[in-house]
Amino acid sequence: MSSLGQSLVPARLGSSFRWLLASSWTTNLGDGIAAAAGPLLVASLTSDPFLISLAALMAWAPPLVCGLWAGVLSDRHDRRLILILANAFRAVVLLAMIGALAAGRLPVEAALLGLGLISTAEVFADNTSGTLTPMLVHRDDLALANARLQTGFITLNQLAGPSLGAALFTAGRVWPFLSELLLVGAGLLLIGRVKLPPHGRTGKPDVRREVVEGVRWVLHHPPVRTLCLTILIFNLAFGAAWSVLVLYASDRLGLGAFGFGLITTVSAVGGLVGTASYGWLTARISLGNLMRIGLIIETLTHLFLAATRSPFVALPVFFLFGAHAFIWGTTSTTVRQRAVPTHLQGRVGSVNAICVYGGLVVGSAIGGLLAKHYGVAAPFWAAFGASAVFLAVLWPQMTRIAHQDQL
Repeated sequence: MSSLGQSLVPARLGSSFRWLLASSWTTNLGDGIAAAAGPLLVASLTSDPFLISLAALMAWAPPLVCGLWAGVLSDRHDRRLILILANAFRAVVLLAMIGALAAGRLPVEAALLGLGLISTAEVFADNTSGTLTPMLVHRDDLALANARLQTGFITLNQLAGPSLGAALFTAGRVWPFLSELLLVGAGLLLIGRVKLPPHGRTGKPDVRREVVEGVRWVLHHPPVRTLCLTILIFNLAFGAAWSVLVLYASDRLGLGAFGFGLITTVSAVGGLVGTASYGWLTARISLGNLMRIGLIIETLTHLFLAATRSPFVALPVFFLFGAHAFIWGTTSTTVRQRAVPTHLQGRVGSVNAICVYGGLVVGSAIGGLLAKHYGVAAPFWAAFGASAVFLAVLWPQMTRIAHQDQL
């Protein structure tokens, strides 16, 4: 390997992890393209606000509906095969949508159905993909491996993908979906090169019992239980505040329509800085203390954004929050993966995902109501209050998380 490649993905991580990383980066670019192209497609097919809003629901609902089942499947069956089948299903749906678009025969209902099916397949792919890293790299390298995976998510899914998706859609409605199809196909081929150790379960499947087993394990494991509870509560606060971010940018900061894109870009750049500094930070600060610092930063983020009307104050806060979001996501994933046995990674990961998306969905609804009745700053004040109270309650329990990386 070249010195750059060795620095980015050290040889000790293994060839299978490099194939996994390449597949993840490739499909993340496709997902980023779809994040912009999907809502644009629906908006081009109808002017009905309710139908347009369903495009967001098609992205948020599948993890809540299918997450636990996805966890059972990834713990019971061949994980590489699940990834291949999930991506193959996405490719088939994309191909059907492309054909209908090219023929000019794609009604909005079919577009919403297609987006929902793609998001559903993504649930199974993401849940299973999250179980592979601890199977492929040594536990001491999990932080590094997860940082490299998160790098692709931030740069390709959040930063480059949506801009590229919007540009491709402007050139023609078919192009972003054709690009996503090619990237999903490439990711499918790359994941086929991954070699996994033996895994899976024998015997007659019992979905209900296996779901209960995963939930019970979380409830009886104090560090992971605390992690999931933390993610749920803080995502409630985050969802409430960020649900009105586009209004906050235009009405509170006076940045107009340009503001939302600027905030997204600044946050993503902060994520890149977090990526670059992660190795330096983890060499000097324990994972547990990184998580403590992150919760303080998130709580203060809501406070500063609630109190200011100045973009010169808000934009640095969004930058710092972007760095925190990357560091927190990588660290919490690493801590969880180190604690959870291989045969439970899928189900525990699905419980974690339920907390992530459940918090976002409920928080978004709360944020919308607060903004409607009390103004656009109200969700940020509420998010600060809830985060501060929970942080105070959680603080005595933080030693459990702080020492989780030693288990």
